[in-house]
Amino acid sequence: MIEIPLYDTFSKIEPIIKGMSGDKKYYIETVEGKHFLLRIADFSEYSQKEVEFEVMKHLVARGVPMPSPIDFGTCNNSKCVYTLLSWVDGVEVEAILPALSKAEQYTLGIEAGEILRKIHTHSSPDIADNWAERYYSVINPRLKAFRSEGIPFVGDTIILNYLESNGVLLNNRPQCHHHGDYHMGNMIHSDTGRLSIIDWHTVDFNNCGDPWYEFNRIGIEFPAFASGQIDGYFDHKIPEKFWSLLAYYLAASAITSIVWAKYFAPERIQDILKLNTDILRWFDDMKNPVPTWYLNDFS
Repeated sequence: MIEIPLYDTFSKIEPIIKGMSGDKKYYIETVEGKHFLLRIADFSEYSQKEVEFEVMKHLVARGVPMPSPIDFGTCNNSKCVYTLLSWVDGVEVEAILPALSKAEQYTLGIEAGEILRKIHTHSSPDIADNWAERYYSVINPRLKAFRSEGIPFVGDTIILNYLESNGVLLNNRPQCHHHGDYHMGNMIHSDTGRLSIIDWHTVDFNNCGDPWYEFNRIGIEFPAFASGQIDGYFDHKIPEKFWSLLAYYLAASAITSIVWAKYFAPERIQDILKLNTDILRWFDDMKNPVPTWYLNDFS
């Protein structure tokens, strides 16, 4: 770490345990009173991290509220790659929503949707494969795994049949850059009342794909916030096709998470099974693409 150019100015280095990425993360304070986030990854990820750094520079220039990229390079005798970012002060949105009124939750959701729309203005690099091919290459093996070793639940065939019958929805979808993990835990509410988006690292589909796929992590625990995010993204002009794709992505993500939980997070199996039954309820056994949690009245 001492090879990082600004290291001599660091007065505090505090490990950050939270998060699921493989990066080592540190909260940094400097002798000048500046605050940073330092991420360190294995050198094998150099090319990926370099792309992430350049994308972040472009998005900051477009006005996306997020950590500013400060520095990037190698450290630890070139065994690691580091990314230094500005620190975003505030509280995670998921921690403050319970204390807010529905109208306030909706207003924050509007802002989250507008920010996501701005992120999606950054086009993806040229990709030879279309979105449907890329998506199926990932999701089909997971669906096959569920059929062979998943945990059955009432209505599982309804979801499977819906996914099989509606694959045409994925044809000819545009592709753009994704945040990759756009949810309430990666949104910071600052003292000024504005949102900032954190935790930028490469996950599903190399962070490029159908822009509407990013709604698969929408915060349905707070329907007013989730409704606001959709309304804000589309400026209150929601295309009919969006609802069908939302149902598709939520259902596919939920049912394929069962096998993952079985092997990697058994303590979450019951929650994920409940999510699947909730999806059946929200979408009326996949017959109504507009979910029951979508709200228009916040009184």
